[in-house]
Amino acid sequence: MPADLTTVIALDAVLSVRLASDKRDLLAAQRLRYEVFVKELGADGPLVDHDARLERDEFDSFFDHLLLIDSRRDPALLHDVVGVYRLMPPERVVAAGRYYSESEFDLGVLRASGRRLLELGRSCVHPDMRGGAAMFLLWNGLAEYVLERQIEVMFGAASFHGTDAAALAQPLALLHHFHQAPDGLRVTARPEQRQEMGLVALEAVNRAQAMAGIPALIKAYLRLGGHVSDGAWIDRDFNTLDVCLVMDTARMSVKHRDFYTRKKAAKVE
Repeated sequence: MPADLTTVIALDAVLSVRLASDKRDLLAAQRLRYEVFVKELGADGPLVDHDARLERDEFDSFFDHLLLIDSRRDPALLHDVVGVYRLMPPERVVAAGRYYSESEFDLGVLRASGRRLLELGRSCVHPDMRGGAAMFLLWNGLAEYVLERQIEVMFGAASFHGTDAAALAQPLALLHHFHQAPDGLRVTARPEQRQEMGLVALEAVNRAQAMAGIPALIKAYLRLGGHVSDGAWIDRDFNTLDVCLVMDTARMSVKHRDFYTRKKAAKVE
């Protein structure tokens, strides 16, 4: 993968996307994750370092870390990383012992598929960069990573903030009734902290209300042809309800290239 996947002028800053290449890069990613997941959303965990303001876990060394860099921000203060995606290619799973999301979801159907799998996680963007080019750039970096490594299926936990299932009944039901993965891709939430998603009958789903309650990242995967797990997982450490998103990348790649082409044409015009 080239050091710089994409560069664009946006929000009066030069943004670039690349993989983390050293310990400093990883620390900057963990600092951003702390600001978003711990400070903003109230997460915690056994390896979170509150004194150093780092959100980390035992899986970090097995993942590639896709970074969005803002060249106007001070790298010495770990402020230059303004977006992160954590990616585990299939070659690292044996060394890691398992996939990160395997503690929440039974991935047996994916493991048995014989296809090249990529686990995604810890996706976040600095508050100042939301709603602009940041997520678009990260998605393009992800698409290049997937194509270069011939990944066939992407998957990973995606979160609703909070653990009150009743408050999330409409969006969870919409995902359950309309976006559940087909048999060959349908992972299931493990029973220990499983949350059923079909809390509202099909005929009672208010699609407009439900879509308004679905986080932007999950919506993006759905637009690109993604599906969700059978059941959600109650993650008390992160104060979230997690669904497992699964996507056949052959379908994603075609849609993503079309989207990217339209974006570039719009910029030229």
